[in-house]
Order: sequence, then C-alpha cells, then structure tokens
Amino acid sequence: MSRAAVPGLPSRHPIGEQLPALYADDDFAQRFTAGLDTVLAPVFTTLDNLPSYFDPRLAPADFLSWLATWVGGADDPDWPLALRREAVARAVELHRWSGTRRGLVEALRLVLGVSAEVSGDGGAAWSSTAGAALPPAPADEVLVRVWPRHGGEAYEVDADRVRSLVRSLCPVHTVCRVEVLPGPPVGEEG
Repeated sequence: MSRAAVPGLPSRHPIGEQLPALYADDDFAQRFTAGLDTVLAPVFTTLDNLPSYFDPRLAPADFLSWLATWVGGADDPDWPLALRREAVARAVELHRWSGTRRGLVEALRLVLGVSAEVSGDGGAAWSSTAGAALPPAPADEVLVRVWPRHGGEAYEVDADRVRSLVRSLCPVHTVCRVEVLPGPPVGEEG
C-alpha cells in the first residue's frame, strides 16, 4: 500500500497562493512551493477522502488487505475484487455467527459461492438440573452438504476448498463431514 505522488494531481491548497505578496512574483518561491504542492497533493487527497478508506466497498484495492486485518476478515488476493470487498464488509457479521450453522452456511456462500445445508449439532449436551443425569449423547458428527448455486453459469464445486473452509470454521470439538452434491437436495433451491 503506497500513497505517492500522482502525476498531474493538483493541490486543493496551493502553498504559493498563500505566501505573502512579497513572494507572489518571486519565480524561485513559486517553483519551490509548486514542488511541495506535488508532494502534498496526495496527502491532502487522502485526508479529504479518509472516510472512504474505512468503507470496504469504496477503499482502494491495495488498502483492503490491511482493512481486513482490522476486522479479522478473510482476504485472498486471488479472489475477485468484488468478493474481497464483500468478505471484508461482512466480516463482523460473520464473526457474530462463528461456530454456528448459519455462520458456516453464510461463509460458504460468500467465500465459495455455494449453497449449503448443515445437520447435526456437534455433540453439545447439558442439563438444567444440578446433579441430574446427563441427557443422551447426541451424534457427534456434523454433516455439511454443499452444492453449486444456480442462477448463472453452471460450475463444479471445488471439494478441497470446501473441506478446507469447513475445517477452519467448524468448532474444534466437532467432527465435520462434507458431501458435495451435483445440485440442491430434493425440495431445496440453491
């Protein structure tokens, strides 16, 4: 990320115009301050547009990676720019749903563009009565079924990328099994 001199970028606040009248006709003073204007113009432009730098949908592309680190968002330079912007914009929302079915489904949809269905709860059990016997242990496996989203070009789901993302998002205490389907399950629409 660099903000450097931009050829031809005018300064909104030329220093030469702000000098005392004594230097208004001084060629050296005007040329010297014009050089400073060239160096300072990108700084003034950045400061004038600072709120846009903090909006992932407007920020310069080279600023997105840094912005993603602020919110713990996923950012891969190989992703299309629109996807990178959306991933950073929705990072806080996705953190809110981290470790849940909804969070996993939303992350798969956002990052890989696939539809998903999650079944199983990963083996969480509790009792509201102190000293009571624990409820029967639920299935300790979470099944994640993934299929391509329809409504555009048909494409094949990259099973390795799906497994990698599911592995990174499933809670540590759960076993997540992934099934990649050719289309939506019966009764579902992608």
